[in-house]
Amino acid sequence: MYKATTRHITVSVSPSFLPEQSDPAEGRWVFAYRIEIENGSRETVQLRSRYWHITNGRGQVEEVRGPGVVGEEPILSPGDSFTYTSGCPLGTPSGIMRGSFRMETADGRGFDIEVPAFSLDAPETLRVLN
Repeated sequence: MYKATTRHITVSVSPSFLPEQSDPAEGRWVFAYRIEIENGSRETVQLRSRYWHITNGRGQVEEVRGPGVVGEEPILSPGDSFTYTSGCPLGTPSGIMRGSFRMETADGRGFDIEVPAFSLDAPETLRVLN
């Protein structure tokens, strides 16, 4: 599991390979990642948007930005957590994702929290990150 804490908000990531959705003969490897966001701060915050920086095994980069996560903009009171699962297709059997979530306090102040870099690796590949 990968973890990062920003302003007392912890983001944990658990990636996994999805062989049933992958087709290596066609150059397609699909990965899932489970993310948990834990609000250890004293403020209520809302996740407003996401940013992903995805690097495949050839070093090609794709950036993804969008509102919320999985169609939601969760509100997290102090002590609350939110968990979701999403996925990422790659054209190589390994890659790295990192990113950030844009959060907003109840009084409208925005700030970014880090999503730690995490490795996406099919079983036949070596792990890139520890």
